[in-house]
Amino acid sequence: MPTRRSFLLQAGFAPQAARTISSARPSPDSPVGQLKSRRSEARPITPEERRGRVERAQQLMREQKLNSICIAGGTTLEYFAGVRWGNSERLFVLVIPARGEPFYVAPHFEEERAREQIDRANGHQHAQVFTWQEDESPYALVAVSLKERGLLTGQIGIEETVKFVFADGIAKAAPTVKIASATPVTQGCRAIKSAHEMDLLRLASSITLQAYEAAWKSLKEGMTQRTVADLIAAAYDQLGFPGFASVQVGEYTALPHGSIQPQVIREGTVILIDDGCRVEGYQSDISRTFVLGKPSDKMKKVFDIVHEAQSAALAQA
Repeated sequence: MPTRRSFLLQAGFAPQAARTISSARPSPDSPVGQLKSRRSEARPITPEERRGRVERAQQLMREQKLNSICIAGGTTLEYFAGVRWGNSERLFVLVIPARGEPFYVAPHFEEERAREQIDRANGHQHAQVFTWQEDESPYALVAVSLKERGLLTGQIGIEETVKFVFADGIAKAAPTVKIASATPVTQGCRAIKSAHEMDLLRLASSITLQAYEAAWKSLKEGMTQRTVADLIAAAYDQLGFPGFASVQVGEYTALPHGSIQPQVIREGTVILIDDGCRVEGYQSDISRTFVLGKPSDKMKKVFDIVHEAQSAALAQA
């Protein structure tokens, strides 16, 4: 499912996010150059935690009367399997049965890459991978693998971000099963965060705010939005995590997702930063607004109105 951030990248609204960090390193004496790596603070999700997630999913599947669920590439696949996989026209799915071990269906030429990720995420425990050749039907292979496990009856849940062409192909290849939604299972697991997940989310937010602070201390008149975005990218690099920034200046900060127009920072202009970083698969997403120099009385008034509205909403919540 496209996210706001991926939309910005694809539409070109945040071209600086897709650029590689410049080979010129920040000065060691600069606010960005003084940042130290915080990689050691991030504890990866363990194979045991992922097995616990699968067991919880299987419990929910039995409650929902689902024989199995199918998950394609995306954040849900990463949540349960620790595998990062971009969806293409070729079917790659994880099948989790209500009872028994999960298995994969993958393109044959991708088998080595798939097993590399699967084995690493599972603590090098073996997982079964069925592969299909280019002249074979991947959907028929899914049906055969389900039949071998006695799962070709009842309901199979499809994770909500799976492409229609994949879900439709499975449905046609396995007409004896009823296609249902896997959302009660996947969201039933993912919506409740563990203490470890909360730690990773808090760390991602902390890293982002630290990168923002270093960029804020580095702001100078004449900088463009791309310059500021590069500063933040360099700050994330120093801190040891991947991240990017969508930066807007002046009148363009009033647009929900900014503009691709060239923008130059002047004394007294508003700078909006909207971005985040990834820490072991967990994403921060924080917006902050700065003013270079002294804010005007109107800026202060608007800030106070927004702050009052936020405070009231939080208090009510």
